[in-house]
Amino acid sequence: MAKNLVIVESPAKAKTIERYLGSNYQVASSNGHIRDLMKGNNAINIEQGFLPSYEISPGKERVVQYLKKLAHSSDCVYLASDDDREGESISWHLKEALKLKDEKVQRIVFREVTKMAVLNAFKQPRTIDLALVDSQQARRVLDRLVGYDLSPLLWKKIKPGLSAGRVQSVAVRMVVERERAIDRFVATSNFAVAAFFILPTGQLLKADGGEKFKTEEEAFAFLEKCKGAIFSIKALDTKALKRSPSPPFTTSTLQQEASRKLGYSVNRTMVLAQQLYETGKISYMRTDSVNLSQEAIQNISEMVSTTYGAAYFQARSYTTKSSTAQEAHEAIRPTDFSLKVASSRKDEQRLYELIWCRAMAAQMADAQIEKTIATIQISTTDQPLIATGEVLKFEGFLKAYIRDQVNEEASDDAKTMLPSLHIGQELCLEKMLARERFTNPPARYTEATLVRDLEEKEIGRPSTYAPIIATIQKRGYIKMESREGFLRAYRLLTLQNNLIHKEKLTEIVRTEKQKLFPTDMAAVVNDFLVKHFSDITDYNFTAHVEKELDKIAQGTKIWNQMLSEFYSGFYPKVQATAGIDRSMVKYTRLLGKDPVTHASVMVRLGKYGPLVQLGIEADGHEEAPRFAGLRANQRMETITLEEALELFKLPRVVGTFETLPLMINIGRFGPYIKHGSLFYSIPKTDDPFAINEQGAIAIIEAKRKADAEKLIKTFAEAPTIQILNGKWGAYIKNGKNHTRIPKDIADPRLLSFEECLNILGNNTKSKKSKKSTMAC
Repeated sequence: MAKNLVIVESPAKAKTIERYLGSNYQVASSNGHIRDLMKGNNAINIEQGFLPSYEISPGKERVVQYLKKLAHSSDCVYLASDDDREGESISWHLKEALKLKDEKVQRIVFREVTKMAVLNAFKQPRTIDLALVDSQQARRVLDRLVGYDLSPLLWKKIKPGLSAGRVQSVAVRMVVERERAIDRFVATSNFAVAAFFILPTGQLLKADGGEKFKTEEEAFAFLEKCKGAIFSIKALDTKALKRSPSPPFTTSTLQQEASRKLGYSVNRTMVLAQQLYETGKISYMRTDSVNLSQEAIQNISEMVSTTYGAAYFQARSYTTKSSTAQEAHEAIRPTDFSLKVASSRKDEQRLYELIWCRAMAAQMADAQIEKTIATIQISTTDQPLIATGEVLKFEGFLKAYIRDQVNEEASDDAKTMLPSLHIGQELCLEKMLARERFTNPPARYTEATLVRDLEEKEIGRPSTYAPIIATIQKRGYIKMESREGFLRAYRLLTLQNNLIHKEKLTEIVRTEKQKLFPTDMAAVVNDFLVKHFSDITDYNFTAHVEKELDKIAQGTKIWNQMLSEFYSGFYPKVQATAGIDRSMVKYTRLLGKDPVTHASVMVRLGKYGPLVQLGIEADGHEEAPRFAGLRANQRMETITLEEALELFKLPRVVGTFETLPLMINIGRFGPYIKHGSLFYSIPKTDDPFAINEQGAIAIIEAKRKADAEKLIKTFAEAPTIQILNGKWGAYIKNGKNHTRIPKDIADPRLLSFEECLNILGNNTKSKKSKKSTMAC
């Protein structure tokens, strides 16, 4: 048995570290947190200074028993969890749960899983930082208090199953407010002029008008002036520009760039970065610092000089904009810059290349650019035209980006070089355009831009960005969707051969790809919280909490004092809000009257989501109200009377098939076709209001064909038992239960009924065995 036990957070990291240490060390993993606050309302004793009660996390009992056994037979236990607030907390909980004595415990930290970093950590052991533990404990208790007090209020006042949280509710507010800003936006238009000249060499020169015209009449008048005009080069100006590299990655900037350039979700980026970190390829990936160690800068210097030449290197130091950043930590960087291939997995390797290029470029020279501005004089007006071009004189840091082709900024930013021109040169006009342009509304959030704004407002920390975004989607407050744009008309005036031609054209605009949309429930919950708990949803409050937690970590504030200050103002609001009548919270909006029946039409939140109601008690009609669910892209706040009345055209019968009627309707989970007792979902690409008999039959037959291809075998002895082909291979379905067929069975079609029962029976025994083991 090894004399020393090292406990890390993940098995992958344990495997890597074990290679660096001798036989006197055994490395084991805790698989993250092993303890958490107890479930229920008794986890925090408020009267005793917010004293928390902890329990072993579900599924971690065997892990704790195993680690206890190893620790008991070891002379020293090294706690090597991550070097941040959560990591310090994990170490403290391990010490408490394993009942380790102070003299037997050493805390070690490293921010990259390399041999040198790990061995250096063993030379600098320390005790557990209890101030940092208190900071994490304060955050966890605060979030439990907020969640456990606010969530039941939402259940009673709005809908069961809803949740609220200190950080998640602020993130939801940001998305809701952005959507409302888009709703309020009114586009304005202007006309932008572009002229195209043919040079004697055959080259085409494009120039833009400096002034935009507010009306079509003004644009037309300008083009009219340009009829028969002489165009000549009035001035040629050149100026030197430089472009500097961006700092190396922090967690948030990595998430943003991986989304923009690689198309990765925030969560996918963090999973891949975690794997690169645990295998020793990059430094710690949860950081808000842009610093690089002197050792890293020296390694980059050698790599840049060898690869590109000494002129391309320029040592730089960066400072973060965040007031809460931990500057003692490093930015995300490769641990070995000479390593070009870090993974055989394509997605992991692409992320590594992005990190490598950004860290390298951060210590490289500026790109030197020469910009040329040609001013074109028009003989009939004082308004000039301007042509610009750029020449990249020295690539500098762009060399690294271009070489690895993970950054397109070089080609995007370097504008076309101007052809050879001289002052006084007359130009031949090929055509001049005046195109109507429109102002754009605020952009909807993507995961990456929401992370950017969360960081800008100092909401959350590097370790929480991905969980926040995952949580608000999981809770049903936010949906990530791609939506088609719409056709918009625009006007185009063309001057060519001294004639002005007017056209009305169309373009598709506002196409949304993987954007965050708030649900109606998000808007209702947000309005309730903003009205009654404005401090919780205030952006400054969340940032203030982070600063208070930093004070606790620095030892300048007592953790339960911070909680007391918060709770003394928070809990009275909870009590006051509990007495509010539920009808005052429910969202209801009267849209108008049905022109046929004169019944009132309203939109409101129902038991299963938003709905439109036709007819209310005040109308005095004997008929019962009718209800219709909203379509996927409709919202309670923006639906119109006309759109609402369209919904009552469903259900509608479009024909018959196999002697049974085909009925189209919209339900809780979207539009569907009802055929006898069976229901068929209508694809998103089809409009339930436009589907005819032929279209409905096609959807049913396509579903039947897909089901037939999925079905492998049925049994007369028990029709509920089927062998099916699924995404992960063949499986046995018994009612609602699915059991995977063992890999050693080559052909599932040959399975007998008795063999299927045997597989199902073994699976049931396995589940019972697991339950009995975990109950200890």
